[in-house]
Amino acid sequence: METFRVMRQDDNGNRYLVAAGLSRAAAETLAAEYEARGHKQLYWVESESA
Repeated sequence: METFRVMRQDDNGNRYLVAAGLSRAAAETLAAEYEARGHKQLYWVESESA
């Protein structure tokens, strides 16, 4: 099964790993929850095999 990670980027362009080893649905849900809380960073989901 393919696994995914949630990444974020702050205002300075620094990128950070938020979570890894998730299903696509879980990763997308987590990224959406962070954005819904009003965090100002950019969040995205990517495959761990990339």
